[in-house]
Amino acid sequence: MEYKKISEIKLLENNPRTISDRQFKILCTSIKKNIDYFEARPLILSDRTGELVVIAGNQRYKAAQSLGLKEVPTYLMKNLTEETEREIVIRDNISNGDWDFDLLANEWDTEELEDWGLEGFPFEEDETDKEPKDLSDDLKETFEVIVECANEMEQIEVYETLTKENNYKCRVLTL
Repeated sequence: MEYKKISEIKLLENNPRTISDRQFKILCTSIKKNIDYFEARPLILSDRTGELVVIAGNQRYKAAQSLGLKEVPTYLMKNLTEETEREIVIRDNISNGDWDFDLLANEWDTEELEDWGLEGFPFEEDETDKEPKDLSDDLKETFEVIVECANEMEQIEVYETLTKENNYKCRVLTL
């Protein structure tokens, strides 16, 4: 690992990885709060083209730049083929494995997990413990949905999907 000046490094052209503004802010906060972690996970560079190009860590590079850092931790991989570079670009952004959401719900602070960027908790709140809410007061409009249904069961299924799952107040008409 070696620190290099940001000005010496180029971002990967046509990088297929993007992150949202929210994710970018979380990344900046992570780098600011945990510079040791950033150092332990340096930007991976290739010099195949004669320039130092980031092949893993383009978003971390942008975050470091946004934070005003002049130097970043890097690791140079020499003698790579274009094919190997492309593989690294993708492999660096693939998350293998799954989360044990039960363990996370019982042992971790979900607010911290969200602050750190983990999204999509299936354990946000147990809906079965809540009293059913009467949605009629919340719904100001009625939608008329015309759907071609094969039979009455399909019509009921469409109605339930729109009213219960999407909280629409509607009438389902059949052709």
